[in-house]
Amino acid sequence: MLSRREFVRNATLMAAAMPLAAAGTSAVEAPAAAGEAETRGQQRLPLERLKQWEDLGYGMFMHFGMSTFSGVELSDGNSPASLYAPDHLDVDQWISAARDAGMKYAVLTAKHVAGHCLWPSAWTDYTVANSGNKTDVIEAFVTACAKRGVLPGLYYCSWDNHNRFGSMTQTDVNKLPTDQQAQGPLAWAAQAFTTRAYQDFQWNQLEELMTKYGPIAEVWVDIPGVLPRGFRNDLYKQIAAWQPDSVIVMNGSGAAPVFPVTYAWPTDVATLERTFPNSRLGYNKWRKIEDKTYYLPGEACDTINKDWFYVEGEKPRGDMELLGMYSVARARGVNFMLDVPPDKSGRIPAESVAALARLRANIDRMGSPA
Repeated sequence: MLSRREFVRNATLMAAAMPLAAAGTSAVEAPAAAGEAETRGQQRLPLERLKQWEDLGYGMFMHFGMSTFSGVELSDGNSPASLYAPDHLDVDQWISAARDAGMKYAVLTAKHVAGHCLWPSAWTDYTVANSGNKTDVIEAFVTACAKRGVLPGLYYCSWDNHNRFGSMTQTDVNKLPTDQQAQGPLAWAAQAFTTRAYQDFQWNQLEELMTKYGPIAEVWVDIPGVLPRGFRNDLYKQIAAWQPDSVIVMNGSGAAPVFPVTYAWPTDVATLERTFPNSRLGYNKWRKIEDKTYYLPGEACDTINKDWFYVEGEKPRGDMELLGMYSVARARGVNFMLDVPPDKSGRIPAESVAALARLRANIDRMGSPA
């Protein structure tokens, strides 16, 4: 099975490889010199709002949920809800660690590939309401962020191995007999899909997240390519209606010279997962997409450990490597979001907190604001 890193990389490379002349492609260009629409961009959010988001600069990604307890990042969705059972859940500790590290925003995995929800959703019983710890983690997270001056963001994965509604996920594709699988490294992309029933489910769950917890600064939709383009368009508009000031992210490679429109459009931000802008060119924030000019800031994300979710025995990367990741992202013009996963107890491990503190000190010594 492909790792999540390979999955996203391959998906975006496939979209980027399509001919420029084909529908749904875009080249990186500077904004046109003439016209208000071209000089300010034709994106939904005004330049001022996007630059406010860019000024945040540094955020924390938090992968936490069923995969923390199963030990499988791309869970098959079959673990019992009771397996999720943090015995010292401390969301305030997470956000305190982010604030003390100099991070200005945080994004939490509300629902990942396992399909288990960190809030008591009315649309599935596979939630914290039926788990070993019934805390509404989304509510606790948003409250902790408000108390500590950290802006809250929520991640939602479109690939769901539990709440399938007849969809075919990458996991299903991998189970097909070899002679029934499309050939090549992107086989899953030719066969994976979501049904209308699943799309309604995702819409309803996002409505809960967007309407019950107050302002959400960033909405991060992962694996958007399994959603049809028309549905993505409608979903993007609806998220914007629920949360008009939110930055909406469809995860797709902003590092590619051709933005993967067929996989990750529309979006307010181009993501760079485990990668950084070109060392020579940096990151060009202006994109020509379907004959319109957009200001599209970038966000690089990577992990403090090796994996996205907590894995027993993993140690934080070395201090200079972490400083290098931060410095490269910021120097090349994109935000940096560092994944710092809580452990099975429900707390960020002390060694991760200590690594964050050293990183903050090194950033301060370097003279670059966190």
